[in-house]
Amino acid sequence: MTAAPPHNPAPSADAPGGDAARGAGSDPRLEYGPPEHVRTAFGVRDSVPRPRPDLPGPAWWCDGLVLRPVADTVLAAWSAGAVEELAAAGVDGLRLARPVRASDGRRVVAGWAASHDVAGRVEPRHDDVIAASLRLHRATARLERPRLVDDRDDLLARADRAAFGERDIPLDPETGGTLFAELARRRRPLERPSQLVHGDLFGTVLFDPADPGAPPAVLDLVPFWRPVEWAAAVVVIDALAWGGADPGIITRWSHLVAWPQMLLHALLFRLAVHAQHPSCTRESLQGLEHAARLVGSLLPA
Repeated sequence: MTAAPPHNPAPSADAPGGDAARGAGSDPRLEYGPPEHVRTAFGVRDSVPRPRPDLPGPAWWCDGLVLRPVADTVLAAWSAGAVEELAAAGVDGLRLARPVRASDGRRVVAGWAASHDVAGRVEPRHDDVIAASLRLHRATARLERPRLVDDRDDLLARADRAAFGERDIPLDPETGGTLFAELARRRRPLERPSQLVHGDLFGTVLFDPADPGAPPAVLDLVPFWRPVEWAAAVVVIDALAWGGADPGIITRWSHLVAWPQMLLHALLFRLAVHAQHPSCTRESLQGLEHAARLVGSLLPA
């Protein structure tokens, strides 16, 4: 999840495969891969771990499984359970990386989670990621609100609540706080139902170059309780800020309900993440400033 890493330029603190693990330079998991006792727990003891650099975050292939270090054990365990539930029923137009439990039933062992390998890599197919978001969230609508959505008090949770005007948090003026305050004055309430959504899909959806017709693949879930249009808007903001997306991506999805305000709330969310994160700089804010100019043109003064 440099100040602007390629997966998620405003680093997530707690994604299941997370940027917190990715940013820990002294973490031996990032250098050596899953140790023998972890591989044993997941049934691949004799496998020689091979790095999967085409996946978001550090990941190792082990005899058909992918093992990834996790930053938040509770979140990773919940995500695995939610993906299992979705996979059991199937999600139209998507592939899911089915989680694998350890021999004793655990979903996370010594900071590692495992799933069955899914073919693919991250590609800059931004509109396809937005379409995948909408398909995924038709399925997640049947999931109940997880307790951890309310219990979390990490960087992402604080940014989310600040974006919706539910909490005031200190934001570095130089790395987004000033722009956040300016844009927040143009925020209006979103009168749309909320449900469970994945709020960090940019740079995490996989496409199989060997089979262009294969559905995109989703590895895990980063849960928020917000409108589905907001989750789509977060992808748009990320794509504009750091993915090189053309400005037309905004109008191509303007049929989504309350679109200008969804974009604004998504932009405020990313600004709040950026302005809290110690790795972000004035230079890495430039992408969000570009997105702000485009979104601002859609809003009444």
